[in-house]
Amino acid sequence: MSNIFTLRFLFLLCDCGPNAGLKCVFFIDTLTIAYKNKVVQNMFRKVWKAFWEPILRLSIFQWVVALLMAVMIWFIYFTCRKKIINYDTFKKYRHKPAIFVFWHGRSLMLSPIVCLGKMKSYAVASRHKDGRMMAKLQHLFGLRAIYGSSHNGGLSVLRDGVRVLRRGDHSLCISPDGPGGPSLRVQEGALYFAKMTGAPIIPVCFSARHVWLQNRWDRYMLVYPFTKIKCKVGNPIFIQSKISDIEFETKRQELEDIMIQQLRELDCEFNLPVVEQDLNAADFKRAKRMGVEPKLTQRYK
Repeated sequence: MSNIFTLRFLFLLCDCGPNAGLKCVFFIDTLTIAYKNKVVQNMFRKVWKAFWEPILRLSIFQWVVALLMAVMIWFIYFTCRKKIINYDTFKKYRHKPAIFVFWHGRSLMLSPIVCLGKMKSYAVASRHKDGRMMAKLQHLFGLRAIYGSSHNGGLSVLRDGVRVLRRGDHSLCISPDGPGGPSLRVQEGALYFAKMTGAPIIPVCFSARHVWLQNRWDRYMLVYPFTKIKCKVGNPIFIQSKISDIEFETKRQELEDIMIQQLRELDCEFNLPVVEQDLNAADFKRAKRMGVEPKLTQRYK
């Protein structure tokens, strides 16, 4: 394939005839063939990464991106019709120690609800550059950040989160399947917070009629303007401090089942594709580079 690209490109350079329009089409076609070549794709990816990596680490750039994203989110939120189920539970615990949990791919439109509800809360964010940029975005909606994850800085997150909850005036927001999956699987962090502090776990999920589910491991949901958004707040789940390991796993599975049910019911109402469990960021990225990543094809009946 690379030899074909080289011959076509040399032919284009050597041929200086009057057919400029045809040459332009020929050149675009040549670039298309080149981009489909895996070697060219990898080279382009490395150049692009080398260019953007230093820029994305700049704090000022992250603030600019976060501000633009916040403006976009507010525009979408105010142009959409909203319905929040069990909002009384949210109002009851918004100024109390509670652990609000939501899937990693369903966080975008929760930020305006948190802000307008004047919720006092901390959010767990990854130390990765993407996580730091998301922390800046959450700060614009009134959320403070605790940096770390189950894979990096887990003990410090647990210590800081317990300290916040024991103060008694702030809640905690966490994605139990973040930051890298497996998708729609509850990790144990939220349950440890609840066990050590007595704070309830409150599952939250949203969906919408017209959305874009991104081609990522978490199927991150972006909502289009002028559509309908529905959010469901679950009932509080308490974890006893002296719970046994078997009971702890039972509670973890119970929470996971409730959160999946929330997502399935909301997505089914809007006839959206069925998002999968057990996808993780590393494997999905590797499969995407090979062109064999799983596709969203199944829909609710």
